[in-house]
Amino acid sequence: MIDEKSSFRVIINSQNLAKVNMCKDEALIKNFNESSSPILRIYHWSKSITIGISQDIKDYSYLNDFSEDIAKRVTGGGVLFHGHDLSYSLVLPSSYFKDYKIKESYEKICYFLINFYKKLGLDANYAKDIEDVNLSKNEFCQVGFEAYDILIDKDKIGGNAQRRTKRLVFQHGSIPLYSVNDKKVLDNRIGLTLEDLGIDLTYDEATKLLIESFQETFNVDLINSELNDKEKEEEKKLLKEKYDFVY
Repeated sequence: MIDEKSSFRVIINSQNLAKVNMCKDEALIKNFNESSSPILRIYHWSKSITIGISQDIKDYSYLNDFSEDIAKRVTGGGVLFHGHDLSYSLVLPSSYFKDYKIKESYEKICYFLINFYKKLGLDANYAKDIEDVNLSKNEFCQVGFEAYDILIDKDKIGGNAQRRTKRLVFQHGSIPLYSVNDKKVLDNRIGLTLEDLGIDLTYDEATKLLIESFQETFNVDLINSELNDKEKEEEKKLLKEKYDFVY
């Protein structure tokens, strides 16, 4: 599990295109090694969409409206709509979770998100711990319920995904802040947001609370950081190779 003696790099990025956000994640992954400090990155998005690594954009005709701002995540899962949410990414040494299966590591990692919601006075629980919730999958991440999805009053809020290699555990996820629902009718494809629950947080306020929840949950040292020169070069290379994009 996360070592309380660890020092985490904390990288806070402002709003970016989906392709930029996903290339930043991949650059951090590619440059992570045994001597690297674990990383917590917090960021948000322009209005955009991401899809799972195994999905094909051509399978979803309605995504044409987002053709200028769509990207693949390095993790699996379905379609996610962005632009109203705050996201985090974690890059952790695989040694932290050598004794945990993937689902067990989800539970351990996501405690800081449970704590984030509880600090807002919300009764947040994992789907597996709520009676009468049927676990299922769906092409839209916010529609299906998996065991360690976080629910508030049986409605899913946000989502998380994980990727493992021999070197590292990578996990990222989103906290939906602002309502995009029309006339208070919940669009299940987008899901529940904090604003739908009557909670008004700016990106800066949510970032501060998320960092506070992370530090309290894991009791680690947090050191302000940014992408280093090698990571920035990798990001630029990925943007050019994957998206023919100059940044």
